[in-house]
Amino acid sequence: MTDADPRPDGRLAGAIARAQAGDMNALHFLYVCYADDVYGYVKSIVRDEHEAEDVTQDVFVKLLPAIKKYERRAVPFGGWLLRVARNVALDHLRSRRHVPCADVRISDPGHEQLGSDRLRALQAAFDRLPEDQREVMILRHVAGLTPGEIAGVLEKTESSIHGLHHRGRGAVKAALQELGAAPVTAFA
Repeated sequence: MTDADPRPDGRLAGAIARAQAGDMNALHFLYVCYADDVYGYVKSIVRDEHEAEDVTQDVFVKLLPAIKKYERRAVPFGGWLLRVARNVALDHLRSRRHVPCADVRISDPGHEQLGSDRLRALQAAFDRLPEDQREVMILRHVAGLTPGEIAGVLEKTESSIHGLHHRGRGAVKAALQELGAAPVTAFA
């Protein structure tokens, strides 16, 4: 969801204003609107579904006091919220201890295994990216943000976002080819 609220009644802007005044129902409305986007972005940072759920909840718990600082400027509310989510996720990563565990592999016959292999290859390709390129790729292709919105979230210029995105796409393509998982193009 973006701040360019297509609804004529402007429920998003109203909910933001009410949440800034401490209205829990407005905060719930914002949670319903943005929880999936926040979860997807946080999951791309912490790389664990269960931790991502916990961090997403932390984001919205911290949102009530933090939303008072939000001012609509160049960054839409969704971008601002993802910046808050990024900070909470990074704080979480800094605080967690690394606990060694065995790598569990499950073998699925058939198409599910093929899809699982492709997903692992894509994850491996993203893991090879520098952190800034990975963040841009995830914000662009998973969260669906525009380069301008990403620039606001990451506090970079839009031209640097374009460069990071271009280099990230090239690196993912090369990594997928190296891993033997690049898309196949048929010629007629």
